[in-house]
Amino acid sequence: MNKAELVSAIAKRADVPASTVDSVLAGLQEELVDAITRGEKVAVSGLLTVERTQRSARTGRNPQTGESIEIAAANTVKVTAGSNLKKAASSVPVK
Repeated sequence: MNKAELVSAIAKRADVPASTVDSVLAGLQEELVDAITRGEKVAVSGLLTVERTQRSARTGRNPQTGESIEIAAANTVKVTAGSNLKKAASSVPVK
């Protein structure tokens, strides 16, 4: 599902105009970016948690040449599924 499909599905389910849903998603994106920039954790109970984490510097290996390379420390984003998402995923049979 891409963004346009998500907007359409939410608009239909909530019975609101797609433009309103698109504006809300844009606002959500801006708030998530701002919160991550400030180092804050964002939790939507039952859905997901988004937080900034730090990855330490480490030594890696170039898979083509086998040569060792140094990978710098970096900030990254961690997204954790909430209980409702985990329940939905576990209810689908494994193929």
